[in-house]
Amino acid sequence: MVKDDLRQKHCMPCEGGTPPLAENEVERLMNDLQGWEIAERKLCRTYRFKNWYRTIAFVNALAWIAHRENHHPDLEVSYNRCRVSYSTHAIGGLSENDFICAAKVDALLSQDEEG
Repeated sequence: MVKDDLRQKHCMPCEGGTPPLAENEVERLMNDLQGWEIAERKLCRTYRFKNWYRTIAFVNALAWIAHRENHHPDLEVSYNRCRVSYSTHAIGGLSENDFICAAKVDALLSQDEEG
């Protein structure tokens, strides 16, 4: 699967009892993302911006993705950065939904728009 495939997918509801992704599946999906890391069973990335306005514009666009996919990240927002953390709380770990949303968030920005 390539990153563009993740961008084309949509999140599916996860219910308790569904197992989190196996480590080898997480590693495979991580290959499709740039700049993301796994920390404490969460998929995380920090985005940096030139100012408050660009940070909040990014947060608002990310909020629209979360609403459309019905899959919501944890956010840490400051003046010029936003740390995004995905985890599927219902299953206590990572699901494909986390990777789908991460790819869609990455699509909001090109490398030259950050910074």
